[in-house]
Amino acid sequence: MSRNDLIQLEGVVAKVLGGGTMEIHCKNDITVRGVLSGRMKKHRIKVMVGDRVQVSVSPYDTTHGLITYRF
Repeated sequence: MSRNDLIQLEGVVAKVLGGGTMEIHCKNDITVRGVLSGRMKKHRIKVMVGDRVQVSVSPYDTTHGLITYRF
């Protein structure tokens, strides 16, 4: 699956779970477990509870995804 096939959702970080996993509540009442993308780890971008983020989610499984942008 290419990067263009992913669904882009916006949400707010609700919880920080162990191992770099975060629980994100999206605007359309979807809860997604997301991890930081490699570029965000590389550039040491910190994401905390309450931050607005953009999550890339597969259309096949919308329960987990990659955090690709922090607003």
